[in-house]
Amino acid sequence: LTIKADAKAISRRTPRNLDYDQDLDIPWQDLYNNHQGVEWFDGNGRLLGHAGRYIPHIPFNPNTKVSQHKKIRSIIIPVYSASFIPERKQLQGYVRVNESIENLQEELDRLLWGFSCGGLIAVILTGVSSWWLTRRSLKPVEQSFQQLKQFTADASHELRSPLTVVKTSVEVMMNHPERIHPNDEKKLKAIASATNQMTRLVEDLLLLARTDATQTLTFKWVSIPLDELLEDLMDLLQLQADVKGIILKSEIPEEVFVKGNPVELKRLFSNLLENALQYTPTGGTVSVRVIRRDRFVFVSINDTGIGIAPEDIPLIFNRFWRAEKARSHREGGLGLGLAIAAAIAHAHSGEITVKSQVGVGSSFQVRLLAVLKT
Repeated sequence: LTIKADAKAISRRTPRNLDYDQDLDIPWQDLYNNHQGVEWFDGNGRLLGHAGRYIPHIPFNPNTKVSQHKKIRSIIIPVYSASFIPERKQLQGYVRVNESIENLQEELDRLLWGFSCGGLIAVILTGVSSWWLTRRSLKPVEQSFQQLKQFTADASHELRSPLTVVKTSVEVMMNHPERIHPNDEKKLKAIASATNQMTRLVEDLLLLARTDATQTLTFKWVSIPLDELLEDLMDLLQLQADVKGIILKSEIPEEVFVKGNPVELKRLFSNLLENALQYTPTGGTVSVRVIRRDRFVFVSINDTGIGIAPEDIPLIFNRFWRAEKARSHREGGLGLGLAIAAAIAHAHSGEITVKSQVGVGSSFQVRLLAVLKT
């Protein structure tokens, strides 16, 4: 009311006096500091006066109690005439109090920056600690795995000699059937079969152990006539195909050369062809096709067998992997044939891919580097 009557009262200093209720009246000038501002409006929203540094230049709206413009926050308080009866109170005007939040925002920014740096440091320390702890926890596992691989290599190497002695002794005995009692003939054949299976297992394990140790296989490489190698394999497996009633056919051009180790490549294609014959039913077909394209030779081995389920295809080159159904019942199979084939192909800078459909058949394709005839 004083400001409505006298606008100069804003700049007039009021002394501190005790009022009728004997408490200390604080002058209004002491109610704000350098970061604040006060505005007075009449009942119609007309500005009567203002004091302080922070005065927002925005229209007055009595319906907005709290507002913020840029970095100034404002609160509007209505002022009524003094009366003990609420119905007799009359609106005299409004007071808008403004305060800068610049310092608060700066403090919040510093706090946010501190939290961000602290969080980043915590994440880095957590990652480094996790890596260190993981390495320490896996170290015994790695050592055990290395010891297991070394044991496999050593055991495979040591078993070769006694198996060779057993195999040679059995062959010598079977070469003289007159010295064998008829009741012992089946036993000798069983020993010979088991010895051959064990010998092949030992050779496979030794090959894989060398692969694990060096990540690659080292062979004496020569130029190999791939067409002759495959034709020889086809001749060797023809009897097996005839016994099962399987048609074995080939489409192999002449004078196709690759560089590698003939023994290991023969082992690779032998594994693939034996798999194809094993899982192809009577009356089916196994075919071999060779195509030379640019710098590569592609050898496709196709069969009309039982096929491989889509979910099993990524697993077939794993060691000792065996499918649960029909593919697990291979006589003499140990689950290493395809793993050996993949290792040999990789050692020859090649690869093996497979396409298959259950009940239709499978197609294994080997890609090798081609060389000119020397």
